[in-house]
Amino acid sequence: MNAAARPLPFAPRGLSRVEASRYIGVGPTLFDEMVKDGRMPSAKKINSRAVWDREELDVYFEALPTVAPKGNDPFAFMDD
Repeated sequence: MNAAARPLPFAPRGLSRVEASRYIGVGPTLFDEMVKDGRMPSAKKINSRAVWDREELDVYFEALPTVAPKGNDPFAFMDD
């Protein structure tokens, strides 16, 4: 296994678009919509790459609205 393929001993700070969407639990298309409408941050530019800051994703994720459960079932709102 070459050095680039080895797992990192720490969580990377910069994430690709697909990694960022997976990190917050949505698909890339929905992630793109969330970036466009401001629910998720814009990418940083590293040379020609778009890279999302994991810590900034955390801040935006915390700011998303919380859905109140329906009735007595605390998972009634869930959309697995």
